[in-house]
Amino acid sequence: MEAKKNPEIALKRTAGLFLNIGFVISMLLVIIAFEWKSYDDINLLELGQVEDSFVEITEAPVTRQPPPPPLVAKQVEIIEIPDEEEIVEEIEVNLDIEITEETIIEEIVFEEPVKEEAIEEIFTIVEQYPSYDGGDIAFVKFVQKNLVYPEKARRMGLEGRVFIQFIVETDGSLTDFSILKGIMGGCNEEALRVMKESPRWLAGKQRGRSVRVQMIIPITFRFI
Repeated sequence: MEAKKNPEIALKRTAGLFLNIGFVISMLLVIIAFEWKSYDDINLLELGQVEDSFVEITEAPVTRQPPPPPLVAKQVEIIEIPDEEEIVEEIEVNLDIEITEETIIEEIVFEEPVKEEAIEEIFTIVEQYPSYDGGDIAFVKFVQKNLVYPEKARRMGLEGRVFIQFIVETDGSLTDFSILKGIMGGCNEEALRVMKESPRWLAGKQRGRSVRVQMIIPITFRFI
C-alpha cells in the first residue's frame, strides 16, 4: 500500500524560500558589521584656548661682500739691449811667396792609423765542420798509405789510439798540433808526422763564412 503525503505538510516546497531568506539576513548582518562606527568620548579643545609655543623665525639679513679691489697692472719697463757688436778682425794674408830653386818644399806625410790585427776566434762547434777533401774514406786511405808502424812499438806489442788535436785554418791548412792522449813506442811521433803531411782540408763555416775550427782526430795503431 503506497503512503500518501499531505501537500500542505511537505517541506520541500518551502525549502528554497527559507534558504533565500536566510542568505539575505546573513548579508545584511555582514554589511551592518562593516559599516558600524563608534567614537571615543573625548573633550574637544577650543583652538582659541591653545597657547602658541612656536618659535618665531626671523629672516636673516642678506650680507653682501664688497667687491674685490680692481687689479692694477704694473707697467713693465722694457729695456732695449743693443745688438752685439760684430768684432771684425782683419787678418793679413801674405800670398807673395818667392820660390827659388833652393827652396825645398817638405812633403806632407799623413800617418796612417795602425791597424790592429784581428785575432780570429777559434770555434769548437760550428754549423759546418771542416772535412778532408774527398770525405772520411779518403782520409782513412791517406793515413793507411802514409802511416808506418814503429818497429819499437811492434816489438813491444803496443796497440791503441793516438788522439791528435789541431786547428783547421780558414784556408784549410792544419796548424797547432798537440797530443791529447797517446801510447809509447814512437806511435805519437809517427801520428804527428802523418797529420802534418796531410793536404789542405775544406775549412769549416759559421754563418756562411770560413772560420778557424779546433779538431781532434784519433789515429789507430793495430797489428794486421
